[in-house]
Amino acid sequence: MHDTGTGSTGNTAQPSRRTVLAATAGVTAALAAPGSAHAAAPDDSRLRALISRMTLPEKVGQLFVTRVYGHSATAPDQADIDANLEEIGVRTAAELVARYRVGGIIYFTWAHNTREPHQIADLSNGIQKASLELPRGLPVLISTDQEHGIVARVGRPATLFPGAMALGAGGSRSDARALGRIAGAELRAMGIRQNYSPVADVNVNPANPVIGVRSFGADPLAVSALVAAEVTGYQGSGVAATAKHFPGHGDTNVDSHTGFPTITHSRELWEKLDAPPLRAAIAAGIDSIMTAHLMVPALDDSGDPATLSRPILTGILRERLGYDGVVVTDSLGMAGVRSKYGDDRVPVLALKAGVDQLLNPPDLDLAWNAVLTAVRAGELTEARLDESILRVLRLKTRLGLFRSPYVTQGGVDRAVGTRAHRAAADRITERTTTLLVNERRLLPLSRRRFSKVLVTGADPASPSGTTGPPTGVLAGALSELGFTASALSTGTAPSAAAVTKAVAAARDADAVVVATYNVTAASGQTALVEQLVATGRPVVAVAIRNPYDVALLPSVPACLAAYSWTDVELRAAARVIAGRVRPRGKLPVAVRRADDPEQVLYPIGYGLSY
Repeated sequence: MHDTGTGSTGNTAQPSRRTVLAATAGVTAALAAPGSAHAAAPDDSRLRALISRMTLPEKVGQLFVTRVYGHSATAPDQADIDANLEEIGVRTAAELVARYRVGGIIYFTWAHNTREPHQIADLSNGIQKASLELPRGLPVLISTDQEHGIVARVGRPATLFPGAMALGAGGSRSDARALGRIAGAELRAMGIRQNYSPVADVNVNPANPVIGVRSFGADPLAVSALVAAEVTGYQGSGVAATAKHFPGHGDTNVDSHTGFPTITHSRELWEKLDAPPLRAAIAAGIDSIMTAHLMVPALDDSGDPATLSRPILTGILRERLGYDGVVVTDSLGMAGVRSKYGDDRVPVLALKAGVDQLLNPPDLDLAWNAVLTAVRAGELTEARLDESILRVLRLKTRLGLFRSPYVTQGGVDRAVGTRAHRAAADRITERTTTLLVNERRLLPLSRRRFSKVLVTGADPASPSGTTGPPTGVLAGALSELGFTASALSTGTAPSAAAVTKAVAAARDADAVVVATYNVTAASGQTALVEQLVATGRPVVAVAIRNPYDVALLPSVPACLAAYSWTDVELRAAARVIAGRVRPRGKLPVAVRRADDPEQVLYPIGYGLSY
């Protein structure tokens, strides 16, 4: 993944309201108010009339949501033009919507779409303008993955919140709802109307390589409550929330980006464990649900991934659970959906299974033409396409895209990264930090006794838009709280030389804070912590991703779980260490013994305080 710099903040010219109304041919009379995602249902007869005037290629385009490189819809950097030509066959986002009439575009940091809020707003306006000026032009549904925590596409100065597992540790539905409300308002101000969040997976497998702290936790009822609350927050701000990944990705040790996972749950276990958060999302009026590229033999024994399974998507999601909103695939570039069928068959089979939006195919031209050919050959009917297009247009209507497709620079300034929003994020995060070990009441750390602090340990690449590295952020936060703190990174796999250097630095400090990241038995991080403890200096471990690290650190006298290494979570951990706030988080997952995984070391709900 690539990082981005600062972009232009210039305004994009916008068509007049009259032009927009003319382009949408009378549909606006039936539309809901732009600020309410759950206003009265739009008049389907008018939407059906709009669909009837679309050409078949235009209909096919409405089903696709794709990436495009560049910070501008019409004038991206040359490197992004080259990337677009190589991967999509167009130069710009404007050319993309003109050629393929796509219904949606997804923003990524690595595609250079999200440099800063004003630029994002300009890009959104440029995409809408390019689409609405076409014959029978429709507004584009712009989306992104803004889960917060370790997955965030829009970074500072937008407000960043703790991730899902941290919220699970906080256990507050009102905090989850506030996160959705504030983050939704900021996304909407930048022209992003669909967010691929919240994660509704119940993470019961500590070895899960792809979900982990992206999940609210391992208790399906607790996860359900937080999923529903976050959905309510986002959609109350006029942004479509997306529950993912149906039918459940929480119990796998394979990453569907790189492999094809199998979930071995029985139908009964699926009903008790995986289904409740998805049912809760549907009950909360979720606008969209994302599929999972994995196999669940108890639900469909054909060997197909859920994304391509009619028994799962139509039989269970549509018919049994009664969901009639938008179903979007996870990225079609992931290995989990490409392992059995070619890239030309996947989009066709997904539509036959019951999908409405085809997300990010690796070869848009191949996928687009495959769907077009399938309709012309009779494998897919035009009526089947119309069903999905109607759902997509209903969603665009509820989100106010027909009435108000554009955003303003003033709206960005009023909503994005405001002092009140940042303060709310800090308050919410303070309720998530979890204290797991505190021998002899080492914490809170006294500034009088331990004024000189070494911060060392893991420094994974920072999540998008955070300042990083984690050791530096922690040291800076502790210094602001009155300590004299210095940072020394040892990396996630420290060498013997790095450990020796950290140990020497520790002997010159009064106390040590060590950041750990997904510790394993064979990790050099265990040797680092053990040798730091052996110096006799007080050592505080901060698990900056999975809370399971504590099971492999038996000698450490104090241990906190922060659940991520974003600035907001690290600052909260520093305030807990310094005693400015009490630790209030409770484990949302069980931590098992490293030497006997059948035994629980710290159960769900465990957490110390002072």
